[in-house]
Amino acid sequence: MTDQALPGQGPGTAGPGPDGAGFTYQGAEPELIVVARAEARLRVDAQGIGSASGADTTALTLFLGDEQLALEPLFGREERLREERLHAAERAGRPGVDQGTLPDLSLFYRVRGGADRAEEFAARLAALPEIETAYVKPGAVPASYPAQNGATGTRLKEGTPATPDFTGRQGYLRAAPEGVDAYWAWQRPGGSGEGVTVVDVEGAWQLGHEDLAEKLAGIVVGTPVQDLAWRNHGTSVLGVVGGDRDDKGITGIAPQAVTAAASFRSIGTAAAIHAAAERLAPGDIVLIELHRPGPRFAYEQRDDQAGYIAIEWWPDDFAAIRWATARGVLVVAAAGNGAESLDDALYERRPERFPETWRNPFNPSNRSSGAVLVGAGAPPPGTHGRDHGPDRSRLAFSNYGARIDAQGWGRETTTTGGFWDRAGELQGGTEEIAWYTDTFSGTSSAAPIAVGALACLQGMLKAAHLAPMTPERAREVLRSTGSPQQDAPGRPASQRIGSRPDIKAAVTRLMPSTVGTGQAERYWDELIPYPHELPPRLRLFVAGAWRNLNDPAPELRQAVHSAFAQGRPDVRVWFSDDEIVGLVVAG
Repeated sequence: MTDQALPGQGPGTAGPGPDGAGFTYQGAEPELIVVARAEARLRVDAQGIGSASGADTTALTLFLGDEQLALEPLFGREERLREERLHAAERAGRPGVDQGTLPDLSLFYRVRGGADRAEEFAARLAALPEIETAYVKPGAVPASYPAQNGATGTRLKEGTPATPDFTGRQGYLRAAPEGVDAYWAWQRPGGSGEGVTVVDVEGAWQLGHEDLAEKLAGIVVGTPVQDLAWRNHGTSVLGVVGGDRDDKGITGIAPQAVTAAASFRSIGTAAAIHAAAERLAPGDIVLIELHRPGPRFAYEQRDDQAGYIAIEWWPDDFAAIRWATARGVLVVAAAGNGAESLDDALYERRPERFPETWRNPFNPSNRSSGAVLVGAGAPPPGTHGRDHGPDRSRLAFSNYGARIDAQGWGRETTTTGGFWDRAGELQGGTEEIAWYTDTFSGTSSAAPIAVGALACLQGMLKAAHLAPMTPERAREVLRSTGSPQQDAPGRPASQRIGSRPDIKAAVTRLMPSTVGTGQAERYWDELIPYPHELPPRLRLFVAGAWRNLNDPAPELRQAVHSAFAQGRPDVRVWFSDDEIVGLVVAG
């Protein structure tokens, strides 16, 4: 176990909020969760509370009636959930999933009402004979970190003929190690995320944004929070993953993936995760963009987010995530902005009202939820003229530890939406549907970068008629490939947030290919490539397909030119997929 790291001075250590001030999100309500005893086999419906095993539920019914509280199944009808649990592993087609270890979602209930006395009611409910325990979850909030030094210089959209192209500011699209190599992925079949659906679980979105029109499927469950900061946050997340690929604004990492939204408002975070996963097929992705105050500061809501942790810490959220991953759905979650070591001994202590079966989900020796946890790393120094420390070093606010699987940009993420609770500082004005930000931050900006990379990989696997990655395989690939984390003063790489995803390296691991060879039939010298961020390429048509050689040497380019100019070219090419790995021009 390691100690908690304290923030220091210099790049990468700035506090949250504009000019270092704190910030808040509205509408973060606590949740009162009840866990029933398995032997009680509670049943709750319009007629009231009963028991399939004949247990006496009178005391529970009277208590709820006296206090004007309502008890409802957290994940839906109990009989359906029990049947679902019996067949979850079989439907996922994954023999490695032990059905006996899957959570029994039918034991979880949510209490409506009495928010101002939630802790008192939890204690009283836990004492009833049909109830194993009850606990209160603090309100969940977005895991974002508003930009250092505030937002200035908002450019108004009014009077401009069209939104400019901002993709040149999206360094996370570029080749590794700076980015995830999205441009390379887009040249491959399925590499834009075709056939993959991503559902973002959080609070609100601007679904009418001009750069989210092509593949956005809307809200699948829940009621959005009516708050601008929440709406900006969700809009920024969707842009990173699936922003439209066109000549304006930004482009998402996986622009052909279908994106959708699930709001936890009115149903709770665990129910939103479950409902999102129900609508997905194996290989699709649930993204959780939320964190909560943890035990470091007694679950206190804080503007500085100190002590905030990933939501899988709470038993019902863990159960929902594990249920989703057992179905073969990838779950990716923000690790949280609490500056916490998730390896700390603090997290080994079971909270008083958690079930006795609870084990620390941050300890890799315990059963995992199966989710990918993502930490926040620094972008390359000089991005947007700012320095947050060495590229891929841990930002001071990011949680870290053995449980973290990968990192993404935690600062300077250019995307759709505004800046925290105001108009976008990259493009603002009165039209919210045309806002853009240069400063989306936190583990909230890091997690969708990992999701975009995974969506590209799943799309390529589908296009190749291969099985999509399972959650276990996705975590293994992210951990064994990518651009490695680097040290920063006071934040060594031993404070693990993992590597930045590298799509090209991951494909090499997922889809090993043999080297082919053939005679070039014609060529194309691409002096000005498209997209313009790609390097100049020499393209040769070999064995029925175009093969690419990036940044060809001038003498090699001239040799190919000369061979074809003579009318009888003798150009032998060796290739792996569509990349040229060897070339001989016969004299």
